[in-house]
Formats: sequence, structure tokens, C-alpha cells
Amino acid sequence: MEVRSENVQVRCDKLQAPGIPRTRLQVWFIRVCSSILLWTCLVQLVAVGELWHPKFFPNITNKVPWIPLVPRHVDAVVQSPPPLVPPRNYTSNGFLKVSCNGGLNQMRAAICDMVTVAQLLNLTLVVPELDKTSFWADPSNFEDIFNVRHFIDSLRDEVRIVRRLPKKYSRKYGYSPMEMPPVSWSNEKYYLQQILPHFSKHKVLHFNRTDTRLANNGIPFDLQKLRCRVNFQGLKFTPKIETLGYELVRILQEKGPFVALHLRYEMDMLAFSGCTHGCSMGEAEELKRLRYAYPWWREKEIVSEERRSQGLCPLTPEEAALVLQALGIDKDTHIYIAAGEIYGGEKRLAALRAAFPRIVRKEMLLDPAELQLFQNHSSQMAALDFMVSTASDIFIPTYDGNMAKVVEGHRRYLGFKKSILLDRKILVGLLDMHHNGTLSFNEFTVAVRLAHEKRMGQPTRRRVIADKPKEEDYFYANPQECFCEGTNCADLPGYGNLSGIQGAKVSDLLS
Repeated sequence: MEVRSENVQVRCDKLQAPGIPRTRLQVWFIRVCSSILLWTCLVQLVAVGELWHPKFFPNITNKVPWIPLVPRHVDAVVQSPPPLVPPRNYTSNGFLKVSCNGGLNQMRAAICDMVTVAQLLNLTLVVPELDKTSFWADPSNFEDIFNVRHFIDSLRDEVRIVRRLPKKYSRKYGYSPMEMPPVSWSNEKYYLQQILPHFSKHKVLHFNRTDTRLANNGIPFDLQKLRCRVNFQGLKFTPKIETLGYELVRILQEKGPFVALHLRYEMDMLAFSGCTHGCSMGEAEELKRLRYAYPWWREKEIVSEERRSQGLCPLTPEEAALVLQALGIDKDTHIYIAAGEIYGGEKRLAALRAAFPRIVRKEMLLDPAELQLFQNHSSQMAALDFMVSTASDIFIPTYDGNMAKVVEGHRRYLGFKKSILLDRKILVGLLDMHHNGTLSFNEFTVAVRLAHEKRMGQPTRRRVIADKPKEEDYFYANPQECFCEGTNCADLPGYGNLSGIQGAKVSDLLS
């Protein structure tokens, strides 16, 4: 003890400054050391408390409010996070693992369907895997695009969702799940009678394809409502995507009313559809080679003009320019191109830009540094286009692909916002007559407007065609069950009488 006392004495002697009494310096030194120690302990305790439970120190941690992500032009309201809904109590029959295929919006619809199937069969759903092998080769995982915590928590009263399979059911530990694609356009009876029995032998079932595996119609009302809930409430983009998407919307809205033009004149679509109208011979050959390079694109030999005359081709940029003019879109309107890289580049947009000089793209509105994290992630880029298209004053798709349909359904859900759904089969005939001089531009304009008076996203019943699900209206383009509060849609406002519905007159496009 004498040696230790001497060591302390030596340290204090070294710290003693000339003219300052030894006792005062000792007191000061002890106070400084004690304060540092106490603050260090307090910080560590708060950190550990937050890990154990966010309310462990309510008087400290709750000083920082939870602020929901909202568009910048909307005043933020400070509020507490919504309380978790009680989980549904059920005995799980097994795990459902799904691998989605296709682009962002095809996968979005598939996720809604798979949640519904898991709930129907009392399964535990594993967070879906996204497509990484398609034309777009996007490496994004589910949590890179969607808010996975919100997805799990917001649906916990319907279905149990886990981030990954338990280790004992993983391939790493030698377990091989049963793998299969469910039959397309199936109803609930197929899943109850054909799929559920597999779980008596297998604890894990892997659906390796998920596109359009649930019927549009003939599904029980409660299951249709669940598809709605997943689509409109369960699937939220990540904060990173939402923040940049809201920034795009804010920039565009400050410029005035704007049109989102889903110009699906992209290489993958042209190659897949075999549509080469307006392309050079070299471009047509390039698109054909690409079509043969992807084995899952089944049709290889396609006659472009036949496909076009049937209304199965996306409009070219030149055709889109004429149609927008005929519809009465003012030349000074800002038009946002909701698409990836246009085939042929800026040169191919020349006619459209000449007719509408205020054409913009996300690359023109945002700083390159803001988009850097999104480069080579086509699905994340598509999520930005989805947000802008949903928020636009008018949405006009030039092809009725998955994005066009899902955005249309969202705009219906948001109050039947104006979506001009082009009838390409009629337009092709009118465009050709105008080009060969048999139809003046005034006559062309009148014909285009008449053809689209009832194609503005007004309330309408989903068209059902028995045994032809590909030809009938897609559930996610017109999810009419989502607009009903009761057990059916018989009394849905506007569905009995379509007269006087918003958007019926083309001449009021920007009024």
C-alpha cells in the first residue's frame, strides 16, 4: 500500500503547477476524471438500453420524435410510430419461399399474390427473392427496394413473414425444398386442393415462378381485399427511394401541371415484342439477335407489321408526339419520360422534343450524385418512375405492360386520377391514314379524341372473359374490390353510371 501511495504521490507532484496548492489540484483532477467516467457509463447504458428495448429510457430516447417520410411540399407532422397490429395466431403448415421473375411491377403484383396464397394456406412466407437473371440483371434484393420491416409488421395480422428460412431448412445444411411453378391464373381451389397437400411431406415449398399465378376474377372477396392491402399499404419503397422520388415530384409540381409519358420504346420491349416499325435494317437485326439470346422469350420469328396492326406494339416517339398533339396536350406542358434508355437515344426523341420542348427525364432534374447509387439498378430506377407516374396530373402509357397497368390501378385507387389509356389498334390505323394523306390533321385529331373519351381511367367494371385470362382486364389495373368497404362492389359510387365522371372530356386535359 505504501508503494501505490507513493506512485499516486509522484503523479500528483508531476501535475502540480507552480503557485497552486496541492490540495486544489487534486480535487480538480478527481472531479474531471469522475465526470468523464460518469458520462461514459451513461452513454453506454443508453446504448445498451436502446438495443434491449427502445423504451428502456423513455425520458431520454423519446426526446427524438419519429417523423414519417412525406413529400417535401407537404408539411411534416410529428407523430409516434403507428402501433403494431396484433399478430394473427395460427399454426403454420410450413414455409413458402418464392422467387419472383420479371421487372419491378410484375414482381410487385406477384408479391401481393404470394402473400395472399400464404395467408390462404396458413403458411409462413419467407421475404421474396427478386429476379436477378432477367434482361435487366438488377442485383437488388427485396430490402433494397421495399421497406422490409414495414412489410413484415404491417401484414402480421394476416400472415407470418420471416426474413429467411430457419437454418435447418437451408441448402447449406443439406435440405432440399420441393420446387415448382404454380399454374398460371389459378383460383383458391387450386391452391387448397393441389398445393396445400404437398406440405404433408415437405416443410418448405419453393415457387420458382410467380408471374400471374392468381386469377383476376372468381376469387373470394376477402382474398381480393388482401391483395389490395398488400399493394397499397404493405409495399412501401425504402426511405432512400421515397426521398428521391418525392424530390422529383416536388421539382415537377413547382413547374406546374405535368404529364408522365411511359414511353416504352426500349430495347428489351422492342426485341421481346418483335416490333421494329421505324427502325433501320441494322437495328431490326440487332433486336432479332437479342430476342434469340434469351431462351425464355418464346416467340422468335415475328412479323413486325402484323404485330403492329393488331395494336401489340409500343408507339414510336414520333407516333407519340402526334397522338399527344391530337389529344390537346399544350406544347409548353412539362412531359416527364418515365422510362429507361430510349432505343436510338436522343436522336430518336427529336420529333417528340420538337413538338414538346419541355421534355424532361430524371437525369435532367437531379444532380448526378443523387442518382449515383441507383446506377445499374433498373428496378430502383423504375421505382422512381413509378412514384412520378402515380403523382402526375396525367399519365399516358404508350404500351400496356406491367408498369402501365399497376400505375393505372394506383391512380384509380387515388381517386381515379386521369390516365389516358391509348387504344393502339385504332391509333395505328389513324396514324397510317394521316401519314398517307387520306386523313388531315384536324380529322385525325377529332378521331383520336372520340376514340379515347371513355379511356381516361374513369370508374368501370373489370372486364371478365371466361377461360381467357390474358385477354380480360388485369386485376391490378382495375382493382375494383379495393374501392369497396362492404362485402361486394354492387353499390360502388360511379360504377352504375359513368356519365359526368372526371376526365370524360379530352378538351379539359389541363384544366
